[in-house]
Amino acid sequence: MANRLGSATSPYLLQHKDNPVDWWEWGEEAFASARDRDVPVLVSVGYAACHWCHVMAHESFEDGATAALMNDLFVNVKVDREERPDVDSIYMEAVQAMTGHGGWPMTVWIDHDGRPFYAGTYFPKLAHHGMPSFQQVIEAVSSAWRARRNEVLDQADRLTQAINREIPHGDVPEEDGLASAYRAIEAAFDHRHGGFGSAPKFPQQPVLEFLLRARGKTWAPLAEGMLAKTLEAMAAGGIHDHLGGGFARYSVDDRWLVPHFEKMLYDNAQLSRLYLWAGVELDRPDFLDVARSTLHYVLRDLGHPGGGFYSSEDADSEGVEGKFYVWTPRQVRAVLGERADEIIDYFGITPEGNFEGANILNVVGTETPADLGRSKRDLFEARAKRVRPGLDDKIVTSWNGLAIRALSEAGAVLAEPELVGAAEESASFILDHLMVEGTLMRSWRDDEVSVAGFLDDHASLAVALFVLYSATGNTRWHRAATDLAGRLELFERPDGGFFQTRSDTPALVKRPIDITDNPLPSGNALAAEALLMASLFNGDPALASASERTLEAAGALMARFPTMVGHHLAVALSSRHTAEVAIVGETWRELATVYWSRYRPGSVLAGAPNGSDAVPLLAGRGAEVTSAYVCHGFVCDLPTSDPQELEVQLADSAR
Repeated sequence: MANRLGSATSPYLLQHKDNPVDWWEWGEEAFASARDRDVPVLVSVGYAACHWCHVMAHESFEDGATAALMNDLFVNVKVDREERPDVDSIYMEAVQAMTGHGGWPMTVWIDHDGRPFYAGTYFPKLAHHGMPSFQQVIEAVSSAWRARRNEVLDQADRLTQAINREIPHGDVPEEDGLASAYRAIEAAFDHRHGGFGSAPKFPQQPVLEFLLRARGKTWAPLAEGMLAKTLEAMAAGGIHDHLGGGFARYSVDDRWLVPHFEKMLYDNAQLSRLYLWAGVELDRPDFLDVARSTLHYVLRDLGHPGGGFYSSEDADSEGVEGKFYVWTPRQVRAVLGERADEIIDYFGITPEGNFEGANILNVVGTETPADLGRSKRDLFEARAKRVRPGLDDKIVTSWNGLAIRALSEAGAVLAEPELVGAAEESASFILDHLMVEGTLMRSWRDDEVSVAGFLDDHASLAVALFVLYSATGNTRWHRAATDLAGRLELFERPDGGFFQTRSDTPALVKRPIDITDNPLPSGNALAAEALLMASLFNGDPALASASERTLEAAGALMARFPTMVGHHLAVALSSRHTAEVAIVGETWRELATVYWSRYRPGSVLAGAPNGSDAVPLLAGRGAEVTSAYVCHGFVCDLPTSDPQELEVQLADSAR
């Protein structure tokens, strides 16, 4: 029997269209059916690249007996967390409140008003290790609904109250507060392997971004070392694809060896930026190489032919986790012949393997093989003949914003115009295909869009387009970014900051607030950055005030749980050292290379052959000789045409 998912826009939902489970998509029709039948709603949330989502699907959702129970006792709703982050975030709070942890697949039972009353993540088909089987859980939940309805509804009341508690506002940290946040982050640092905490270990890109911006501060003496240690360890580890470039989502151990093999666009966009700017600031050509290879992976394997980038690649191929990526000594020798021994030693390839009898490549050798580049290319070409992992080919607006920003900055910094060109092509694709009748949409696939965009879609794209404008001087991107910054009012909270959903979004059990990083920068942190950039480009103090209020909405978290709000901390730090840079003249791009030679996150750049009223920072400016103006609050230093003097002025503005 085919269920209702056959016309879904989500590749994840389409993976389940032939399940014997009578799945519904999220919507009022499902709740109406549940009310008519007087049964609970079972909400199953996951995403296309999720290994354990596949496991639960094979064990339970493809099993006729389990599906029959689900169909008899519940209305079953399947949700793609990437397409509906609002639904995901609400019920993930319920899972965490009930179990103390979260993850996917997520399984939540809710009443007819959308209130959760029981929740968990993966449930096995057969009971083991103290975990009940999924069928046992199904029957217990249904029994409670029928026989102890009042208890169930009381539980729904308590859980709903718990997830509706708002995080208090607080002051935006000054230097002392930023120093305190840094010390808490330092205390969580793994000095042996890099990164933070123990297994499973995620890169925590927003926290690394804060360390990148904090390096050089007297109160952050180990920031540079922690950043370098983490980037070195990840680049050497199995989380890094040494043949094809790019990074997996996280490692299951604390030393970055065994990844959960799915590769996400948002991770690779953020990590490429971190390696880029760390390479520049720490004078590490090896980090710049990782940045390049990561971006080339994104362009090669996640790029849509018309522009834009796909969401992810699966952990599994041929139904086996990691099969595409692992090697045996015999396989390596078959490809490399007499060159194999050096490569086997360098990547730690052994007969017993480090992952289920095979080997994840990770750098253990201290001597770099003479033909390393050639050998890696040969292994890559041999690997390309294998069955590839599945591709989630939807295009998500906010994740594309992260990629556009990374490509824009890398192209400008590395003087590789093809990267900036890819950013422009992707920005055009998003504006042409995901801006529908004046509404920015969340995602696109095969000429179909999903739902109206969320806070992070608007804010991420705004930041990206401001950066793309700085890299190109094309005022189309400035206009679009300024427009998107203005649209943030659709999400505005009365006391500062923003909701995750638009004001005209159909009501959920709560209106969620996207304020913690996980592992993307939160929508509120990106909004604070977008508003700060808009204020610097346009000279509007109201925008700067809105950015400050957005940071205040996370003030309490920055003080108490800084690792949860790394990007807020990064923006708060940068907001204390801002500058506007205008360069006008026929050779403005040449002088702009001074700007791009260092990481200047608290500044913006506007450039044009002549002054332009389209960009307030450029209005009224013009010069016979190409000249740069370094300004603070639109009050500018004397213009200069001398690259060395411009560097001095920019360095002074960062203090």
